[in-house]
Formats: sequence, structure tokens, C-alpha cells
Amino acid sequence: MNNRFSDQQVRIAAFDWLRRQCDQFGDVLPRNMLEKGFVLEGLRVPLVSPQGIFKPKVLESIPLSITTSPNGPYADSFSDKGFLSYRYRGTDPQHRDNAGLREAMRLQRPLIYFHGVMPNKYLAVWPVFIVNDNPDDLSFDVVVDDAYEAEQLLRVGDVPYISDSTIVRRKYITSNIKIRVHQSTFREKVLKAYRNQCALCRLKHVELLDAAHIIPDAEAGGEPLVENGLSLCKLHHAAFDRYFLGIRPDYTVVLRDDVMHETDGPMLRHGLQGMNGLKLVLPRQTELWPDPDRLAERYDRFCVFI
Repeated sequence: MNNRFSDQQVRIAAFDWLRRQCDQFGDVLPRNMLEKGFVLEGLRVPLVSPQGIFKPKVLESIPLSITTSPNGPYADSFSDKGFLSYRYRGTDPQHRDNAGLREAMRLQRPLIYFHGVMPNKYLAVWPVFIVNDNPDDLSFDVVVDDAYEAEQLLRVGDVPYISDSTIVRRKYITSNIKIRVHQSTFREKVLKAYRNQCALCRLKHVELLDAAHIIPDAEAGGEPLVENGLSLCKLHHAAFDRYFLGIRPDYTVVLRDDVMHETDGPMLRHGLQGMNGLKLVLPRQTELWPDPDRLAERYDRFCVFI
């Protein structure tokens, strides 16, 4: 047992480190980064392990993180009640990992949740709290909270008081996490299919790439499928969404006539006008190519602006 650091000190340091990584790399992080973790006064603190419920040695009894693998054995999901349902480890409710989460619930200690969106890539969500224990179906109910509020709770010496407004806030934030999970999964699959480059200009800086929907996700046909997506840099994503350019069903890029006749600096000349008439860079797997029917529907909308 290592009592060098308080439980609160470790959690606050972990949250600060995660915030810096997500600011730099986005909120989907590679597993090797999480396994390596961070250094706290000369001591390395990993954030994940092969087990889904993880407590680093620096902590006494309460886990630091829970992880869902995209190919794991447990069917974790969002419940109709607005909670994230997280499965026990194994079938023994008294397993030390399950007991650790039960203690986290009793003391209302915040955890980190890593949702596997692709093999070895995880959406980082924090802080999360265990709010219910469901031994009949071997699961816990988990909610997400505001990071600032959670750090204030960490500084409370006793079990914090949970008000009605806290419960409402947590349910609202948790419902938004479901959207982030779907968006992040879509982005990672699209970028992987396009080999982490813009389908128009071939820019390969992942931090500057988006997964653009051909048919918007709120519409019929707008499912988060790779064939309804395009890997685009932020410039070309904005130009596509705002109909500065269209893409024909034969994968040819077309610029609006008025944009082609504008005179401006090198960004317009090379970044937009230079794309006119080019063919998209396509995934290697033909079944992942943009759906021609969806492109035709989107191109018809673009033609209104020509």
C-alpha cells in the first residue's frame, strides 16, 4: 500500500493530465498513451490495464478508471433511465474490483471512463460517478458530471451532499456523452478508411481532419456509416457543408462558379479553386467508398447554388 499521495491528489492530477492530452490530441486517445499514463512527483501512474476496472498501485482501494473495449465480453450500454450501465467484473459481486466500485459509490469518488471506439483507441470521459448497484443483473449505473463541479466535490472531506440539481445536471451531461460516443466512433472509422488524410487535399495531420457526413445525421439516410462519410480537413469540411463545393457521384470535385471567378490570396487559389475537377482520394476497400446514391442526393442540393 502506498500512502504517499491522497486519493484526491491522484484523481485531480489524473484529470489535469487527461485534459492536457485531449486539448492537444482530441478526446480519443491511444491505449499505449493511457497505459503509460503520467508521472506524479517521480512516480508513474498508468490509467488503464488489461482489466476493465483499474486501480493503480498509488491508490489504496478505490479504482481510478473503468474501460469498455470495443471487442470486449461485456455489453455496456446507455439505459432508458439515462445512466450508463457498466457490467461487473465476472459474476462474483464481491470480487475486489466490484467491491472497489461499490466503495467509490459510497464515497462518491469520481472515476475516469474510457469507451473503446476502435481497437486500441478510447474516448476519454471524466468525471463519472457510480450511482446505483444492480446485483441482480451484475451491473452498476454510472453518470457523467461536470469536471469543475467534481473537483469541488473532491475537496470535500466527507461524502458530498448530492442535491436534486446535481442529479438533473448529471443526467443531462450523461445523455450528451451518448452523442459524443457515436460521433467519435464515426470519426475514427472514417479517418481509418481514408488512411488519416483529407480526401481532397491529402492533408495528413489528424488533428486537422474531420469525418464529414454526406447526408446529415439528422436526416433519413444519414446513418453514421463509413459509406456516408468523407475524411476532410477542416477547410474542405466547411466548404462542403456550406456548398462552396460539391462532389459528383463519380467522385469528382466541383467548385461553385462564383467561387471559381473570385480573386483572392493563395488559400482561395490553391485550397479551393485548385480542387476543382479533382477526383477524391478513396479508401482501399471498395465497400467503404462513398455511396454514389447519397453523393447524387447531396450533389443535387449543391446544384441549387451553381
